[in-house]
Amino acid sequence: MDLLQDLQWRGIVYQQTDEEGIKEVLDKEKISLYCGVDPTADSMHIGHLLPFLTLRRFQQAGHRPIVLVGGATGLIGDPSGKSEERKLQTLDQVQVNVEGIKGQLNRLFNFEGENGAVMVNNYDWAGSMDIVTFLRDFGKHVGVNYMLAKDTISSRLETGISFTEFTYTILQAMDFYYLHKNHECRMQIGGSDQWGNITTGLELIRKMSPEGSKAFGLTIPLVTKADGTKFGKTEGGAVWLDPEKTSPYEFYQFWINTSDADVVKYLKFFTFLSKEEIEELEKAVQDEPHLRKAQKALGEEMTRLIHGEESLQQAIRISAALFSGDIQSLTGSEIKQGFKDVPSFTYEQGSSLNIVELLVNAGIVQSKRQAREDVTNGAISVNGVRVSELEYTLDEKDRIDGEFTVIRRGKKKYFLIKY
Repeated sequence: MDLLQDLQWRGIVYQQTDEEGIKEVLDKEKISLYCGVDPTADSMHIGHLLPFLTLRRFQQAGHRPIVLVGGATGLIGDPSGKSEERKLQTLDQVQVNVEGIKGQLNRLFNFEGENGAVMVNNYDWAGSMDIVTFLRDFGKHVGVNYMLAKDTISSRLETGISFTEFTYTILQAMDFYYLHKNHECRMQIGGSDQWGNITTGLELIRKMSPEGSKAFGLTIPLVTKADGTKFGKTEGGAVWLDPEKTSPYEFYQFWINTSDADVVKYLKFFTFLSKEEIEELEKAVQDEPHLRKAQKALGEEMTRLIHGEESLQQAIRISAALFSGDIQSLTGSEIKQGFKDVPSFTYEQGSSLNIVELLVNAGIVQSKRQAREDVTNGAISVNGVRVSELEYTLDEKDRIDGEFTVIRRGKKKYFLIKY
């Protein structure tokens, strides 16, 4: 199965500007192609992943990826998918965001060898361009009627669109033209919402390049969930690639909790498992859904890819400890990840505290009477060990790495004591 057949089988191809032309050029030669991201934050989230993972598939097939971070376009804002104007970011903030995203993209691509990836920032060629050059050299080649026909612009005409965001599609088209001219880039790939921007780039290449120049565009479908809710969102918000924003444990849990209805599609989209491996996991979903083999494979593959083997093993240890109640086996850093969102209480007095007093002072229960009942009934655990004596005193032995004590009330209510 060749690259395009594999992409089709995975359901990754949504639109192609020239299906026969793309097949012909990929059959005959290795090309340079690009995908870009605007630095709207200092980290990407999982909604950004699919186009870049698709670009990585091209690299594995021998093609050369060009990875673009939009330091210039990020200062403007893509109107795609927006019903109102974006809030403009400062140049300093965009530059901070660029550096954060570059670090994440470095993990996804191989920058060595004959088809080593190239990373570029469009601020390098667009940032210093004066307005007259922009209008004469580029604006002249893109008709207003042509732009008004683009969905990203026409959908905003009723609610309003500034001239700034109106020109965004030309800025991104300039990227494609620049990379075509200076890096022999033959193709741009992106999400389905980028179709209008990609085709504008092809228009510039057609009008401004030597006769016979040929370039292509390919888009990837919007990732959706079977129940119609938005992919990549949790109760806590977006699932970020930055481990400080979304810990490796939380990242792992996101994928592990994928529904049976979505897991095979996500294995095809996001992992580099083979067709045979995915089909075997698909069979496991049908025959042994309770074992959740597909979800475990998805969680492992994605966490290893983004955060590395060590962070994956840490996420697995945290998950196993929380399932078994063996809290004492965790380190302080693992406690911090696994109990990031549970209620916490910082204890700053003395070296020891009676369990009844702690339950009340930390707000775990409302009264000493309730605390005594919970303890004597065996409803309270300290670091996974049930405590049933009213005289039990917490001291140094109960502090994991000297930092935390985990209190559980009942089966599922956890509280974190910090020192």
